[in-house]
This record gives sequence, C-alpha cells and structure tokens, in this order.
Amino acid sequence: MSKKLGCIILAAGKGTRMKSALLKPLHEIGGRAMVKHVIAAAEALSPDKIVVVIGPDMEQMAEAVRPHVTALQSVVNGTGGAALAAKEHFKGFEGDILIMAGDTPLMTAPILQKMIDIRRQFPAIGLTFAGMHVTEPNTYGRMVMDDDGTLKKIVEFKDASAEEKNITLCNGGVVCADGAKLFQWLSQVGNDNAQGEYYLTDLLVIARKDNRQTHVVEVPAEEMEGVNTRVDLARLEKLFQKKQREEHMLSGVTLIDPDTVYFSYDTLIGQDVIIEPNVFFGPGVIVRNNAHIRANCHITGTEIDEGAHVGPFARLRPGTKIGKEAHVGNFVETKNAHIGAGAKAGHLSYLGDAEVGEKANIGAGTITCNYDGFLKHKTKIGKESFIGSNSALVAPVTIGNGAFIGAGSTISQNVPDNALGITRAPQITKEGWVPEYRQKKIKEKAKKDGK
Repeated sequence: MSKKLGCIILAAGKGTRMKSALLKPLHEIGGRAMVKHVIAAAEALSPDKIVVVIGPDMEQMAEAVRPHVTALQSVVNGTGGAALAAKEHFKGFEGDILIMAGDTPLMTAPILQKMIDIRRQFPAIGLTFAGMHVTEPNTYGRMVMDDDGTLKKIVEFKDASAEEKNITLCNGGVVCADGAKLFQWLSQVGNDNAQGEYYLTDLLVIARKDNRQTHVVEVPAEEMEGVNTRVDLARLEKLFQKKQREEHMLSGVTLIDPDTVYFSYDTLIGQDVIIEPNVFFGPGVIVRNNAHIRANCHITGTEIDEGAHVGPFARLRPGTKIGKEAHVGNFVETKNAHIGAGAKAGHLSYLGDAEVGEKANIGAGTITCNYDGFLKHKTKIGKESFIGSNSALVAPVTIGNGAFIGAGSTISQNVPDNALGITRAPQITKEGWVPEYRQKKIKEKAKKDGK
C-alpha cells in the first residue's frame, strides 16, 4: 500500500458568529493563527502535499498559509463541498488523504498518525473518523455504531432524533480517507438535510455501498474542540495555556503561580528557570537555564541568557537579547537592544536600538533617544561604562569602554574610552533667598484678598 499522504485543511468559512472582520481561522491561540496550528500538526506528519480550502475574497487567508497551495470553494456549501474543491490538486493521488478543520487548533500529530496507521493497516477500511466522548450538552454530530464495531452513520445535531442526541460519542471532525476513492465518494454526497449542505460525514454511507468499512479512532475531546464564537476562542486559549504550563513545569521550570503565566506556541524555557506571577510571553521568546523572570513582565521576540534576571515590571520587545547574568529591572523597556553579560539596567529606563557592553551600569531614568522623527539610530554603550541617572543619549552616539556619563546629561557626541561626559548648567545658590521670597508672596496674597 502506498505510503503517500496528502492533507486537506478546510478554512473556507467566514465565521460570522465571531463578529469580526478577521476570518475565523486567523484568530490566534497562543500567539499563532488557528489555521497555522492545524498546518503545524499536518506538517509534523511529513505529508507529500497540504492544500488549504478557502472561500471567495480570502486573499488574507491565502497569504497566511503560504507556501502551501489553496483551493477555492466558490460556493460555501458545507464540509463535503469544501473537501471536493481540492480535487484538482490530487489528480492521480493514491495515498491517504487527511481532512481537517482549520479552526481546531489543539489537535496533535500523534492522534492524526494513529488515524492514518489504522486505515493503512486494514485494506477493508476506507475511512477513519476521529470520535470523542462528550457528556455535557453540545451540538456535535452523533456517531451511530454498528453491531460489528464499525461506524454506521454520523447524524448532524440538527438532523438527530431525541434518542440520537443522547449518544455521547461525537464527531471529532477529522477524516482519513483512501485517496484513490475519496473524490469519487465526495461527488456522490447529497444535501438532503436540515442545513441544505453537503456533509463530509455522509462519506461513510457511500463508502459502505462500495464495501469499505469506516472505523472510529477515539481521541481526547480537548484536542478536537473547534471555535465558533469568541467564547470558544477563550476556552481553547485556556486549554492551550494549561497544557503549556504543565509541559514547562515537567521540563524543569518553576512557575510560582502557573495560572497567571501565559505562553506562546513557540516559547522555549530552559531548566531551573523561575517565573513569578503575571508574566506574559509573546512569540519568539527563548529563556535559557537558571534565569529568573520576576513578576508582571511582558516579553516578546527576546532571548534571555543563562542566569539573567528580568523584572519585575519589565517590558522586553522584539530584537532584545539579554546576556548571561545581566539584570533588567523594574519599569525598564527594551527594543532591538543587546544587553551584555553582567550589565545592569535596574529601573526606569528605555533602551531602544542599543548595544550595552558587558558589566555596564545604566542608571535610573536613562533614555536612548533612537528616533529623530524620520529614522531610527543606534546607541553603543561600552563595557564597564557607567551611565548616570536621568541621562539622555541622543543617537547615533557611542559611549566608550569604561566611560562615565554624569547624571542628568544629554549626550549627543561620542564619549571616548574612560572619559567623563557631562552636560550640566552651573548650579546657582542664593543664601537667604527663601524667607524674602516667602514674605513677598504673603504680601501679594493679602493685597489680592483686600486685607
């Protein structure tokens, strides 16, 4: 039997119940569009091709799923019609074809592989469907089993009788089919149902007429849940985060209050990292061993090296790299900044488009003035330099190794190694000035009040 595999991902529905201008499968779970989660699960199976079915005027979807090809379902008329729209991409294809929904972001490759393996193992099986046991009220299609343990039919909820609605085995929405027969079967699907749509679930009745069995692969309900509303989206985000937290803790990460830490799909955390409450990791974050992320930090697009300390209340934006044993403290914001090993920016600073050398010390209130209203410019701060509090470094500017910048300075010219840079007006002190000034103001107030 051929080992070829093709995948069809159904993403043609606009998702009107989301009440959004954004197409439903492009809404994000864990910082990645739902359809991209599904594509990632499919890619893990090393398929020969992936085809994403889209509807009219969905250029945004086509762009999002590149480099995979798209097929157009010109009339959105059900899952059966959507799968059939991919026919031209599978001419002469005789492997297995996996059909998935683009709004089920929690499915995993091992479950999909199990469905493929069972279909390949027994030539009599033409289809495998994912099934899940759901006991709470729901509107999933019900799976009616035959006496021989094969799947007899799937009844969509709106077409189900009261007795059928009591069935707890529900359709998970994933199908693995014999690719040599799939499109022949799909062309026979009708739309005589409450929705007037062409259901993918009718395939098994047609396959049975062709003497091919349909088997159910039971899967965890959480992996098969789809999204119709923003309520569903929030629920799946919660499930995604729960899984991420558990995986990180089992891998050697300490989460002091797990429910308050949020991960993205690609967050990488090393061993013996401590993460305090209320930390948000956006996409593109790597945290290496023994780092400590203190409470209330927002981090995205950042690499944090071993033993570094971040926060509390730090915001690290894309392009940030924090070196070994470096410290970025409370109310410090970075963007496209490389903080050298052992460097410190303890509090209340903005470091944008900057290079900070090893063991440099950035005083409170320091700002790298990187934007001139038209272009961004770079600030270079040498190793073991000292930047005094409330300093403004006007880029492009270089502070040399071991240099000192006096507190309150605005530096717009390069400062050589081991030099002092300072811009500060002379201090004026007038002794005895306050009592005289106070008496003057008292008289002015009395005059104004008519006294």
